[in-house]
Amino acid sequence: MSETLARPGFRVRPAVYGGAAAGLVLLVLPFYLDRFWLQAGLFAMAAALGAIGINLLTGATGQLSMGHAFFLAVGAYGYCALAGDGTDGLAGLGLPGWLAAVLAVALAGLAGRVFSPIAGRLHGAYLGIATLALIFIGQHVLFNAHDLTGGYNGRAVPPLSLLGLTFDDTELLVAQVPFGAVEKLWYLGLALLLGGVLFARGVLRGRPGRAMNAIRDHRIAAGVMGIPVARHRAAVFVLSSMYAGLAGVLLALVFQRTVPEYFGMALSLEYLAMIVIGGLGSVAGAVAGGVFVSLLPQLLTRYSDALPLVSAPGTGGIAPGEASRYLYGAAVVAVVLFLPGGLARLAARTPKTTTTPKTPTTPKAPTSPTSPTTPTPTEPPGETR
Repeated sequence: MSETLARPGFRVRPAVYGGAAAGLVLLVLPFYLDRFWLQAGLFAMAAALGAIGINLLTGATGQLSMGHAFFLAVGAYGYCALAGDGTDGLAGLGLPGWLAAVLAVALAGLAGRVFSPIAGRLHGAYLGIATLALIFIGQHVLFNAHDLTGGYNGRAVPPLSLLGLTFDDTELLVAQVPFGAVEKLWYLGLALLLGGVLFARGVLRGRPGRAMNAIRDHRIAAGVMGIPVARHRAAVFVLSSMYAGLAGVLLALVFQRTVPEYFGMALSLEYLAMIVIGGLGSVAGAVAGGVFVSLLPQLLTRYSDALPLVSAPGTGGIAPGEASRYLYGAAVVAVVLFLPGGLARLAARTPKTTTTPKTPTTPKAPTSPTSPTTPTPTEPPGETR
C-alpha cells in the first residue's frame, strides 16, 4: 500500500475530499437553517433534477425542447390525482404516497413515449416548435379540467408517506430538533438528486452516452455507423420526461399546492437557461445551473429591501422575479459570448498540479574505436620525442 502511495504520478483528487465535506454539510443543514433556506434548497434540488433531464435531451443529444414544463406538470398533477382521496371534491384514487409518486413519474414517461415518435423524426427548430405546442395544450387542460386539476386555483398536494414516515408538518424530534415537512423532505430531495446524478453520469459515460453524442455531433454519420438514430432520440425523450416528472413531484411536495400558471412558457425557458449557464452535456453543469437560476429570485425576494432598484411588486421598483430574469438572461448572453462551456467549463479550467514521473536513464551505447572520444594510448615510459 505504501509503495502504491509512493509511486510517481499517484495523487488523491481534492474533489473527493471536497465532495465528502459538502455531503456532510448538506446532511446537517436541517439542524441549523430555518424554513426559508431549506425550502429554497428543495426548490434548487427539484430544478437540478429537471435540468439534468433536459440536459440529456438538449445538451447530450442535441434535441431542442421547449415543452419541459409540460412534463413537470404531468408529474405534479399526476401525483395529486393518484394520491388524493377525493375529500376535496376533486378526482383522486387514494393510492399510497410512495406508489403515487412512482406512478406519476411513470405517467410523465408515458407522456414522453406518446410524443417520442415525433421527437425521433424531428430535430432542431422543428422539434422546438412541436414541443412548444405541448405547453399550450397543457395550459388549456390545466385551466379547464376543474374536476382533475382544480382549475385556476389549483389543488392541494397530499403528503407523501414512505416506510411509515409521513412528510407533513407533524413535528418529529431528531436530536431535540423539531423536524417538519421541509426538514423531512430535505433528505428525500438529497437522495433523489444523488440518484439522478449517478444514473445520468452512468448513461453519459456508457455506450448510450457515446451514441447520444454521436447523434448530436453528426446525425447522418451516426446513422452510417449503425446507430439507430430515431430509436435513441425517442428513448432519450422518454428519459428526459421521467426526470421532469420526478422534479414535478418534488416541487408539488415542497409547494404543497399546484397551480397551472406556474407550469407555463417561462418555466421552460428557465430550464433552457439552466443548462446553457451550467454547461451543455454536463451533469454537474446542469446541477449548478439549476441551483443558480432557482435560487436567484428567492434571494432577491429575501433581500429586496437592501438591494438598489429591486423592491416588492407595486412599489415602483423592479420586482424580484423580473430582476432575476434580467440577471440570468444577462448570464446566458455572457456565457454564450465568453464561456461557451458554461460553469462546468469554468471548473474544468482550474489549474491542477500534476507530478511527472522520472524517466529511467538508458545506458550509453559503446563507442567505436574510430570515435573521437576514444582515449589515446599512453607512450611507454622512457621514450621521448
